[in-house]
Amino acid sequence: MPASDALLPDLLAIADVAADRAMALWRPDEPGCAHWEKSPGNPVSEADLSVDALLREQLGALLPEAAWLSEESAETPARSQSRLTWVVDPIDGTRDFVRGRRGWAVSIALVDGGAVQLGVLAAPARNERWWAVAGGGAWRNGAQLEVGSQATLSGARVPLDTMRGINVDYQMVPKPNGIALRMAMVAANEADLVAGLRYSGEWDVAAATLIAQEAGARVTDALGDPICFNKADPRVIGLLCAVPALHDAGLARLRERALKLLGERPGDTV
Repeated sequence: MPASDALLPDLLAIADVAADRAMALWRPDEPGCAHWEKSPGNPVSEADLSVDALLREQLGALLPEAAWLSEESAETPARSQSRLTWVVDPIDGTRDFVRGRRGWAVSIALVDGGAVQLGVLAAPARNERWWAVAGGGAWRNGAQLEVGSQATLSGARVPLDTMRGINVDYQMVPKPNGIALRMAMVAANEADLVAGLRYSGEWDVAAATLIAQEAGARVTDALGDPICFNKADPRVIGLLCAVPALHDAGLARLRERALKLLGERPGDTV
C-alpha cells in the first residue's frame, strides 16, 4: 500500500467529487427530497445511494486491495479479515440532508489493522472539508486544528438540541445531525465534549475519530474503551469525544448509564 500521505491528494479529490454529487441532489429550498425509512426512524435518501455507488467505484480503483464497509451497501465478503478497509458513510446526517439543513457530511476513512490511517469529512453545504492523516495532524480548509482547554464539565460547550434532563450546566452550542460533524467541532475548538449512549456504526465515527484524535481529543466508546475498527460486528457501544481534561469526568457520568442500559437490553441498541 502507498503511504497514507501519498494517498491523501487522490482521496481528497474523490471526496470533492462525492461532495459535488451530494450537493447536486440536496434541495435546501425544497426539503423532503427523495427518501424513505430503512427501519423506523432510520432514513435513507437517493443521495445516500448515489454517493455510496460513486465512492465504492472510485475508492476501489484507488486501492483495489482494500475491503469495503459502508452503511448503505453490502460489505466485502470476509471484510473483517482484511488488513485494509474503506469505512464509509456517504451521507452522515441524512435527517438534516433531507430537511434541507446543513448538518451533514460525506465521511471516508481508511482503516489499516483496526486503526484509522486516513480520514476525510466533506461538508459542502458548510463550505468545509476536514481531513487527517495518522501522525500528521488534523485540518479544516487548510488550517490545522487543535482542541480547546476547557477543564470542567460546568461550562463545557456541548452540541445539544435541548438541556432538558441534563443536570450539568453545559454551554449549549448548535448541533448538526451528523455525529461526525459534532466530533469535528471538538477538533476545531467549537465544542468541548460529545457523548452518546446509542450504538452507532463504525462508518458514523471512523473518519471523525482520527480527525478529533489528531487535534488532541480523546475518543472512546461509552465504556471508556478505545474504538477498534473493521470488527466483524461493526457496532460501536456509544461514544465519548472530549478535550483531554474532560474525558475522565465525562466517562464517570456516561459509563454507569451505558452499563445499566446494556444490562437491561442485552444485544439491543443502547
